[in-house]
Amino acid sequence: MKKTLSLLICLLVAMTATAQNHQAELSAWVREICQEQTSSKAKAAGKAWTKTPELCAFVRIEGDGDALLAAQGARMLDRKGDIFIASIPIGRLSALAAQPQVLRIEANRSHQLLMDTTAIIVDALPVYAGEALPQAYTGQGVVVGVQDVGFDLCHPNFFSADGSHYRIGAFWDMLSADTLGSTLYVGADYVGEDAIRALGRSRDGDFMTHGTHTLGTAAGSGADTPFRGMAYESDICIVANAVDKDAPLISPADYYKYTYATDALGFKYLFDYADAQGKPCVVSFSEGSGQDFRGDDVLYYSYLEALAGPGHILVASAGNTGHYDNYFVKAANQQSAGARVLADGSSLSFTTKSAQPFSMRVTVYNDGGTSQVKTFTMADVMGAENQQWKDSVITSFLPYYITVMGYPSCYNSEEMVLEGRISTLGRMPDPDNPADSIDVKIGTRQHITIEVVGLGAEVEYIRGSGYLAGGYGFGGFQKGVYGVHSPGSAPCVICVGATTHRSSFTNWKGEEHSYPVSTIGEGRGAKANYSSLGPTFDGRIKPDVLAPGTFVLSSFSSYYYETEDPEDVVRFTERDGRQYPWGASTGTSMSTPVVAGAIALWLQANPRLSPDDVMGVLSRTSRHVDPSATYPNNNDGFGEIDVYRGLLDVLSFTGIQEIDTYQPRHARFAMAADGQLTIAFDQPLVHDAKVTVYATSGIKVLSADISKGISQTTVALGHLPHGVYAVQVTSADSAVRGSTLVRY
Repeated sequence: MKKTLSLLICLLVAMTATAQNHQAELSAWVREICQEQTSSKAKAAGKAWTKTPELCAFVRIEGDGDALLAAQGARMLDRKGDIFIASIPIGRLSALAAQPQVLRIEANRSHQLLMDTTAIIVDALPVYAGEALPQAYTGQGVVVGVQDVGFDLCHPNFFSADGSHYRIGAFWDMLSADTLGSTLYVGADYVGEDAIRALGRSRDGDFMTHGTHTLGTAAGSGADTPFRGMAYESDICIVANAVDKDAPLISPADYYKYTYATDALGFKYLFDYADAQGKPCVVSFSEGSGQDFRGDDVLYYSYLEALAGPGHILVASAGNTGHYDNYFVKAANQQSAGARVLADGSSLSFTTKSAQPFSMRVTVYNDGGTSQVKTFTMADVMGAENQQWKDSVITSFLPYYITVMGYPSCYNSEEMVLEGRISTLGRMPDPDNPADSIDVKIGTRQHITIEVVGLGAEVEYIRGSGYLAGGYGFGGFQKGVYGVHSPGSAPCVICVGATTHRSSFTNWKGEEHSYPVSTIGEGRGAKANYSSLGPTFDGRIKPDVLAPGTFVLSSFSSYYYETEDPEDVVRFTERDGRQYPWGASTGTSMSTPVVAGAIALWLQANPRLSPDDVMGVLSRTSRHVDPSATYPNNNDGFGEIDVYRGLLDVLSFTGIQEIDTYQPRHARFAMAADGQLTIAFDQPLVHDAKVTVYATSGIKVLSADISKGISQTTVALGHLPHGVYAVQVTSADSAVRGSTLVRY
C-alpha cells in the first residue's frame, strides 16, 4: 500500500508541476504569490504601485547563476555555493522557475517574536548560571550580534558600566526610511556612536521593546543597576529586522522584501562586521516560525550552515508552545480520532500526516443541537487544482472556510501530508447588541471538531495555531510535541529552551504578580512548561540547551514607555533628562540571549569555537534538570547551561581533578593590576581553609593556608606569567568551597 500511495502522489505532483509551468520549483508561499499575481484583484492593485514589487528569496542554481538572475531582472544579494539570495521581480518568478538551471526558489514570511504575551518583572537580580562571573571573562574582544525589533539605542545599558564608552558599533535598521545612498537591500545602516545615537531608536522602537530587552540580557553593562547582562564588556552590533507587527511600517510594494532570506542577510551583516573587526561573533535571534513538511526551510538551513563555523555561532529560540495540547496520534486499529478546536482569533491551522490513505472530517455544531459535516479524502485534496481542496460551511451564525493543501513529506516520500486552515470573519455583530461588532474567536460560540478517519492508517495530527480541547469523546492529547520553531530547528543553530527559577514578581508600584504554574512550571530550575519541545520534523533532538527565561530582568525601550503604562517596570534610570526603564519578560526570547552571552564568554577564551564545539561543551557541562531522564532529550536538550563549568571545559581545566566545577557562594575575588589577588569572605571563617592556584596546563603554581576567624586574605600572583588561572578554595564549610577563574 505504501508503494502504491507513493507512486500515486508522485504521479499527481508530476502532472500538476508540468501543467503549472515548473511550480514544483517554488516553495509554498512563493507559489501562492505567483497565483495571487495572476488574479484580477492583484492586477488591479498592481496598477496603483509606483514600483514593481520584488521578493527576497533563496534560489538554488546550477551553473552561472549571476548571469541567469540578471537576465530575469533579478538582483543577486549574496551567494553561498549554489545558493543565492536574490531580489526577484514578482512578475518574473514563474519565468525564472522555468529555467532548467533553477532547482529551487524558496521564501517564507518574516518571523514572529518568541515571547509570552504579557511582560513581567522581578524585583531582584535574575537567577541564571554564571551571573556572578569573575573579572577573567566579560566578553572583551567578542562581538555580540542581536537581530530583533524595538531597540532603544541610547539606553544606558548599551554604554560601558561607567557611562564613558558607547558599545554599539554598527546598526542596520531594515525599516529605515532614510535609504538615500544606502547600499543595503532594505533600510539603511549607521556606523559609529554619533550616527547611531542621533537616531535614538529603531523605527519600530516607539511601539516595541523586545530588542532592547534581549540585547540587554546578552550584553548590557547594567549601567548603575545590578541588572548586568552576560557579556557586559563585549562589542555590540545589531540589526532591526521586520516581524508581523511591523506591517504598518512597510509599503505594499515592499511587503515581499521582508522574508527569511532578508533575515539571513541580517545574520551575514552581523558576522561580516565582526570579521572586519577581527573578532569572533555570536548572534542571538529571539524570533521564529513553525516548521513544515514542505521543505520550505531547506535552502534557508543550507545558507545558515555556510554562515556558521569557527568564531561564527548562531543562537535561536525554541518557542513558547510547550504548555499547549498540540499533538495526537490515531492508531491503525482506530477508526477515528480527533479534537475540539478553537482559537483566540478568526482562524486556526493544522497538519496531519500518514503513510496510508486517510480521510478528514470537520464538524460545526449549531446552537440548536444540529451539526454540519464536511468530509474529504487524500485523493480529493491531491486531485484539486494546485493540490488545494477548498470548501465552506455556512451557518446562520458564521460562515467557515476550509482550505487544505496536500503534498508528500519532504522528509519521507512515503508519507502524505495534509496541511489545513479553518477561517471565518474577523468581526461579527454583537449578539447582545447588534449595533456593535465584536472580534471573532473561532470555535467558542459554535463548537468545531476535526477528525482523522481511516481504519488501518496511523495518522499524526500536529496543531499549527489555535488550541485542542477535549469533549465529544476525544482526548489523549500530548503537549508541545514538534513545537520547536525555525530557525532554532536548523542543525547548525544552538536552539534554546527556558527554565523557571522564580514564580512571582513585584513591580515598581509594589504590586506582586505571578504566572500560573501550568505556564511557568514549579520553578527551582526545572524546564518552564511554556518552553517548546522537540523533536524536529525530521526527527532530530531539539532544543539543545535550556537557560532561565522566566522573569528575566533587563532594559526596556524608553520610547515604548512614553505611551504604555509601566506596569511591567521595576525601576527607572535617569540619564540626560530622560527616564530609562528596566523590567523583566518571560519566554524563550529571554533565555536565548542568556545562552548567546554565555557563548560570548567562551569565545573570549577560545575565539575559534565552532557550533559543534559549543555542542560538545553543552553536552559535557550542562546541568541535568531532571535526574531521572536520559540526556539529551526533546524536553531539555543537554540540560540547563552552566556558564562556569563551560568555561572550565573550554580552557581544559576540567582535567584537573582538584578543581570544583562550581563557584564559592560566600567568597568574592578581586585581582589588582600588580597581581595581588584578594579573597573576601561574607563572614569570618569558622574552619581553616586552603587556597590553591592552577595554570591552564594543570600545574599547581601556588598553595597557601587560610586560618579560621579571618574574613579576607591576599595572595600574591605577581611573580607568575600573565594569563588565566584557576583559584580553588578548599574548606569544610561548603559555602566558601569552590573555584573561580582570574586573569592576571
